[in-house]
Amino acid sequence: MHAFSSETLTAPGTRLPYRRSTPGPVRPEQEHTVPPTVIELRQYTLRPGRRDELIELFDREFVETQEAVGMTVLGQFRDLDDPDRFVWLRGFHDMPARHRALTAFYDGPVWAKHGPQANATMLDSDDVLLLRPLSADRGFAASPSERPPAGAPAPARFVAAMLWSFPPGQQDGIALIQDGLLPLLHETGPAPLAALTTETAPNTFTRLPVRTGENVAAVITSYPDEDAHRRHLTAVRDHPLAQAEILPALEHAQSASPRTLRLSPTGRSLIS
Repeated sequence: MHAFSSETLTAPGTRLPYRRSTPGPVRPEQEHTVPPTVIELRQYTLRPGRRDELIELFDREFVETQEAVGMTVLGQFRDLDDPDRFVWLRGFHDMPARHRALTAFYDGPVWAKHGPQANATMLDSDDVLLLRPLSADRGFAASPSERPPAGAPAPARFVAAMLWSFPPGQQDGIALIQDGLLPLLHETGPAPLAALTTETAPNTFTRLPVRTGENVAAVITSYPDEDAHRRHLTAVRDHPLAQAEILPALEHAQSASPRTLRLSPTGRSLIS
């Protein structure tokens, strides 16, 4: 399913309460409590039939333990279009905090104990986009204190991630998302959870590869169900401004067909 074209469009959901950053320098132990400015969108291809095994392990062992070293586990999802795909997001205060947190976690006792079991479920874990908010008010505002407890049932929610690709170094498409599409989404339905673009800083934690040479925009959305998402899609697609200006301009600017990730949150996902 395409994310945005003259035929299809996905759109965002309700915004979580905004939490302002702590004034002054942020200590490492506080870094997961402030809105992240660096976000990883991670898509894992798993061995057939092992997704629920990874989710159970992840939600039990890899949530609080990652946040204890300075990152925020933002969302864990089943990909509704692929039963062997696990999608998740985590955030960091900034790039130096990312390096500190990843070093602490992957050199630490939790990963040493449970990492081999997690890796055994995976065929590929290198499909990773390194992102940042389009602007200061477009990032995630989720608080770990709001996370459901271990064993919580999966919420009856639908989350969509719209992904556009543009030629490297060209900002016209990103500007169209920020100045054209996002206001239209607000006008026709609920607001995005976050609107993100490529973080261009070098990946300093090379043990975990990220996709390079990218110039993407990602809009993360949430709805009560997929029908609500479709209704919003239709409202945006039928809007005169979308038909006359925004859709044609985006189609001209993009370097590849856009994508929509159709996602079902796990029981412990902050984003739902």
